[in-house]
Amino acid sequence: MSKMTVPFASFRPMHDELRQQLDQAYHKVADNSHFILGKECKAFEEEFAAYCDAKYCVGVANGLDALFLILKAMDIGEGDEVIVPSNTFIATALAVSYTGATPVFVEPELKSYNMDPARLEAAITDQTKAVIAVHLQGRPADMDRILQIAGKYGLKVMEDAAQAHGVRYKGKRVGTFGDAACFSFYPGKNLGALGDGGAVVTNNRELADKVRAIGNYGSNQKYSHIYKGVNSRLDELQAAFLRVKLTQLDKWNEARTAIAKKYFAGIQNEKIVLPLKPDADFGHIYHVFAIRCRERDALEQYLADLGVGTVKHYPVPMHLQDCYADLGYKRGDFPIAEEISDTIISLPMFYGMTQAQVQYVIDVINQF
Repeated sequence: MSKMTVPFASFRPMHDELRQQLDQAYHKVADNSHFILGKECKAFEEEFAAYCDAKYCVGVANGLDALFLILKAMDIGEGDEVIVPSNTFIATALAVSYTGATPVFVEPELKSYNMDPARLEAAITDQTKAVIAVHLQGRPADMDRILQIAGKYGLKVMEDAAQAHGVRYKGKRVGTFGDAACFSFYPGKNLGALGDGGAVVTNNRELADKVRAIGNYGSNQKYSHIYKGVNSRLDELQAAFLRVKLTQLDKWNEARTAIAKKYFAGIQNEKIVLPLKPDADFGHIYHVFAIRCRERDALEQYLADLGVGTVKHYPVPMHLQDCYADLGYKRGDFPIAEEISDTIISLPMFYGMTQAQVQYVIDVINQF
């Protein structure tokens, strides 16, 4: 077997196919000279809301801001608690911290990597105001059970869908199961801008209007400020690019699913734990294809030596990050999150991956 270079991700295949449309989008915005809160942003908001089968979409600067603005619009702040998974990207917790509230961690199911509803109720206190359900890696959280428990205690529910553009839960695309959802359009997402970008999706008109105002300096009318707001808006150029790319999202997700099926069928190594397969209720759009291995660091070096790009999502769990030392957690407090962090590694996954590249990854893993 001759050595091959397989990057963890590449944007070239998708962007090469869309070169003309992306160039046209750039020139349209440049020629129009309207760069903030113009026609392209409005059109993308309408198109993405329709894609999610939601009533409203508000474009914002990034996925972290989307979560933060939802929490602010819900009047969550100092003295409040918000439950988040112990296993997710740190932005989920940071959004809570930015409001002055406290993130409370709940362990995931080891197989799905998503919040374990069976552990949720025990974390609820009199200070709990909301739950953020993360659809990690492109697999939906168990929304029915989370919503049932949250409803019992009168809690708000947010979906962190930053890694889950277009995935279906019980036949319906994520984004409208909770009170609101956040999306990120960071370039590496399944729907990525050519820079930062994000959106809030909701069926609540009042919440959407408040999110929009808070993200526009607290203003819903120029020079009239009803909230102490921030500057977080999806700019016209990124919106124009996203409009082009949204038309291809389902095709790209299908291509990722085809790669995942090849990984599932081909990887046969007793040292490797494959992710949970999708089923009729829980879809998957494979933002990443994450495997686990007790010898993860050795596997990482082995794959790097053979030209295979990988990423660890995420090597240090949130409760052990320096920025959350003030919460007083120590190693052993969230053993499932720690086990995932110690053993997880994500394989190459991108639109345009060749059959030869996929087979090469399978072959080298099977030989580990």
